Amino acid sequence: MAAYAILRRKTSILETLVADYSLILNKAEQNKLITRREYNNLKSINKLDAEGHVVELVDKIMNKGEETCQAFLKLLQTDEDIQETYPELKNIFLPHPVQASSVDNTKKKRRRKKEPEEGTRPAADQLEGSRPVKKPKTRDSQDGKAPWEKSIFDLKSSGILETEAIVGKVVKKSELLTSTIKTFYFYLCVADETASIKLMVYGKDLHRRIQEGSSYTFRNLTRDGLYVKVNASSSVSETKAVKVPEELEREAERLLCPESPLTSIKDIKSSRPRTHVSVEGTVTQIYPVKKVKVKEKETNQQSFKLKQEAEEISVTMWDKATKQSKDLSVGDVLLLNNMTYSERVSLNSSKFTKLTKVQSILIRKVALKIRGIKKATLKETHLEVDVDTKLLTLVVASRLLAKALDFQLKKDFQKDLLERIPLSVEAEIQGHRIINMSDPENI
Repeated sequence: MAAYAILRRKTSILETLVADYSLILNKAEQNKLITRREYNNLKSINKLDAEGHVVELVDKIMNKGEETCQAFLKLLQTDEDIQETYPELKNIFLPHPVQASSVDNTKKKRRRKKEPEEGTRPAADQLEGSRPVKKPKTRDSQDGKAPWEKSIFDLKSSGILETEAIVGKVVKKSELLTSTIKTFYFYLCVADETASIKLMVYGKDLHRRIQEGSSYTFRNLTRDGLYVKVNASSSVSETKAVKVPEELEREAERLLCPESPLTSIKDIKSSRPRTHVSVEGTVTQIYPVKKVKVKEKETNQQSFKLKQEAEEISVTMWDKATKQSKDLSVGDVLLLNNMTYSERVSLNSSKFTKLTKVQSILIRKVALKIRGIKKATLKETHLEVDVDTKLLTLVVASRLLAKALDFQLKKDFQKDLLERIPLSVEAEIQGHRIINMSDPENI
């Protein structure tokens, strides 16, 4: 298969290179696959996510012709840095060596195997009604498959025809997105018993109909460049549950949320702006969620400090990502996947960010004295309290506070509470948050 055709069909190559697109961009420029001007233009594209940068680069390579495509594939297969950064490339089916022209094919066609002379065939073949030799099973010849059904493994390896379909489980679904021409689309990560794939799907109605965890038949798919698409001419129907191996479910999840390389805070600070990284560290300070305006649109923002050994960095979660950080406590150990490094020596969440608590701060029982009220809403209250001879700010759910101190939760409850301060209580705290509270006088 020609190198151009391989790049056109191999969505798995794109999915792998997303992990660190800056490396492959630099390697392409160093090996003169793109010019310095093209490198600067690609590098300056800041409106695209990591996947968008890779698509732009590969499209640029493909537009340069077959020879450049061959050189690019050779780079992926032989460069030590690339092999170390993208170990998954070894598992991607890449014909080797890459076919340079159709001349070799012509020669191969001429080398046809000679037919045995009449009368020399094995006796079994000459017997009338003898059974054909049973072909060994392959990954896409599973028992129970209809003639039109194609496995995802075979789709990724050799393409798909309009008369065929795939059946798989939707492991992940992205949010509904809007293109520059106001077209609605989203991504699905679909898996079966053989492999996983990321589909680009058009339409608001399909986004509403298709649910994570359910299984569907996808028919009349199209391939456009590096994407397999579900568009207006495609057909999607729900079907019985497809059993997917656990490792393929995890693989499918990573298609939508590709994991950036785990990087130390020290190395992050010397990285180029807009580098995508993952980092692990301990929360040392947390700031409350606030509303900010970005391009005249109001959105949520929450910041906190993350420490790793002697290094510390500011982290900002944006919009929907703030939901992941809402229950953080000082002392929590976090793993942050797919963050973006900014010029202001800080990390910002991306649409692929995933926050995982590696270790939560322990819950401890304490006696504390409420000294003041820093902020009070019907949802939560920020209290100034004495704890272990230190004055700290702790956050408590206002409903829990009203129940423990036996007062009516209303808009002006802060006035009633101030009249009872200072007030001694017993509490269970986790980091900066009070998770349980009782008034000794009411016990």
